Amino acid sequence: MAGIITDLAQQKNNKKRINVFVDNIFALALNVQQAQSLKKGQHLSDEEIAGLKQQDNLEKSYNLSLNYLSYRARTEQEMRQYLQKKDAAAPVIEATLAKLKSYGYLNDGQFGKLWVESRTRSNPKGKRALRYELRQKGLASAAIERAVAGLNEEDLAWQAIQKKLNHWQRLDEMTFRKKLTAYLTRRGFNYQTISVVFEKARHPGKDFYDDDEY
Repeated sequence: MAGIITDLAQQKNNKKRINVFVDNIFALALNVQQAQSLKKGQHLSDEEIAGLKQQDNLEKSYNLSLNYLSYRARTEQEMRQYLQKKDAAAPVIEATLAKLKSYGYLNDGQFGKLWVESRTRSNPKGKRALRYELRQKGLASAAIERAVAGLNEEDLAWQAIQKKLNHWQRLDEMTFRKKLTAYLTRRGFNYQTISVVFEKARHPGKDFYDDDEY
């Protein structure tokens, strides 16, 4: 659709968009900033029109991404799936992801760290559960292991049961153990951790550590 620009008209319903007419036929729409480089009488080749469309698509994809990020941090996989649902073309998606990463808006390593910190504060879970959640978000194994490194599962499990303890303490020992075990297992804690926390909860003040470890 190469030809001469015959009109640059502001859209009625969106003042930030400019319709570009080539040889009196609508060719494409651009945002105001992009359209500033154009003028009536200017010749546009097919390659230039395709390039302008690609640039506009990238700008729209980038703006959609920023809005999506305004609610919370996202992983690269989440952003790719979101843009696919918005019908963005594959080259536009990859260019958008590259731009977001270059500005630090997408960082899977940082996302994993923040996710684990948030879980630790509000809903403590074991490493097994955290690994599963981060895999679902699309993080690579190395990023996941860095995110969960250094976590003390016994501390997390103890924190997780605090709101339940007063009620459970009134139960007989077998029921208490079953309740605590089921609760912590659902949160991804292993048997060893659960056993230590059970003893600590059921017999407060007792030393459950082997003296040989000191």
